Amino acid sequence: MTDIPYRIALIVGAGSGISASFARRLAAAGLRVGLAARHVEKLAALASEIGAETFAVDASEPTGVARLFAEADERLGEPDVVHYNASVRAQLDPEAVRKAIEISAFGGFLTVREAARRMIPHGRGAILLTGASASVKGYPHSAAFAMGKFALRGLAQSTARELGPKGIHVAHFVIDGGVRSARRPDPAGRPDSTLNPDAIAQTYIEILRQPRSAWSLEVELRPWVETF
Repeated sequence: MTDIPYRIALIVGAGSGISASFARRLAAAGLRVGLAARHVEKLAALASEIGAETFAVDASEPTGVARLFAEADERLGEPDVVHYNASVRAQLDPEAVRKAIEISAFGGFLTVREAARRMIPHGRGAILLTGASASVKGYPHSAAFAMGKFALRGLAQSTARELGPKGIHVAHFVIDGGVRSARRPDPAGRPDSTLNPDAIAQTYIEILRQPRSAWSLEVELRPWVETF
């Protein structure tokens, strides 16, 4: 199996689900890991478990994201894997919608920009963006989430075409289904109807191992019992 050709990973929007599973896989593969979130106290146990550094950031603030990467450079080294996992849902209060789009999409732009600035001079790196069912189909009462995720997917497509020829692998993941957790177990009558976050993380790892002659731009993940 091909080793992961990267050394340092930064996860923006880290939490207890997909990003935690991915962080554990990265650490197990020998990468140094940074975990960034608005509330870093929630990351303490995970950081202790895998020896990660933690960073406080509001991903929707340009100065905050720039400061995050500067701190990561100093404490970890320049990241050559960056994962954007931040998003938020909102109802139709205009200011809440504005903030949701800023976090889901604008924060992704800010993160990709800072990552690219560090990766381009080296001609290598990987930027992974977590999407959702709402990246490709809007649902009732989910307009703000869909707007943000549609925009993040557009960002992935544009930056993959711009940065791929510079040696930087940009990949977008459509997580098409509910993610299993202690608070969201499979229904008793529908085993395997949610996505196991460890299995999602394994797919992320395999994307990092892809040879550049056949990079994936987008991967859709859904439970095997899904009827589409």
